Amino acid sequence: MLHGVIPVNKPAGLTSHDVVNRLRRLSGQKKVGHTGTLDPAVEGVLPICLGQATRIAEYIQSLPKRYRGTLTLGVATDTEDQTGEVLEEQPVGPLEPERIDAVFRKFTGEIEQIPPMYSAVKVEGKRLYEWARQGQQVQRRSRRVTIYSLERTGMEEGEQPRIHFDVRCSKGTYVRSLCVDVGKELGYPAHMSRLIRTESGPFMLEEAFDLDRLEQVANSGEWGSVLTGIGEALRHLPELIVPQSLYTSVMNGRPLHPEQREALATGTLFRVSSEEGQFCALYRMKDEGTAKPEKVFRVR
Repeated sequence: MLHGVIPVNKPAGLTSHDVVNRLRRLSGQKKVGHTGTLDPAVEGVLPICLGQATRIAEYIQSLPKRYRGTLTLGVATDTEDQTGEVLEEQPVGPLEPERIDAVFRKFTGEIEQIPPMYSAVKVEGKRLYEWARQGQQVQRRSRRVTIYSLERTGMEEGEQPRIHFDVRCSKGTYVRSLCVDVGKELGYPAHMSRLIRTESGPFMLEEAFDLDRLEQVANSGEWGSVLTGIGEALRHLPELIVPQSLYTSVMNGRPLHPEQREALATGTLFRVSSEEGQFCALYRMKDEGTAKPEKVFRVR
């Protein structure tokens, strides 16, 4: 059985579940999952977890994401992106780049967003996109997200200007809605006309594998060339290396009393590895001297 994470370069046109199903077929195993949905029209990094690595999907999913995108002014759509029906069109007057940059700065930091109707958020037991397909608008609660950085990377002028941007944001951010809100601040209808995820947690687009490459790997059986180990996929977490004398205790899920507790504040989640370099478990500091296991991994 395979255990690890594969950063996949998802092409436009496939759902995240399509990619998961493809990896199930290629790897020949059932335990496969993704770490955060990408809309079908969106390309880019989609980390796929296999085997025991499916148990760390939540930790990768909670990390910041980075995208490269394009915002088109003067046109609004019902889906807030290029796949939707046009709701409004309006010619756009001259725009100074400095004004766009100033608006981008307004949206940097913690902001509130209302999830778009065409999204997977559940309201009254149904996905918002199900309500939308029935032609119904429902009340949606706003949510707080963080925009760590938002920068203009280029611009194409015209009656419907295209603004290219780079954004780094927290889990749960709808970049479509960000584009619409930026447009409103500029005084025009807007939609997101392209989006590529360039980073997802520790994984970058440059190291992601396309599906053709993974077909080749499946045929050759060289999965080690594309798999990132579970511990390595969590490299953003601190690591505690335990001596061989504590290995059995860790694998049996017993509490630890790390000597390095001054570097591990209460509440800190950290990796535990053996002296041989084997990733063993995730522990969390519960008080000043005791750490308890959250998950133990037996992958041998």
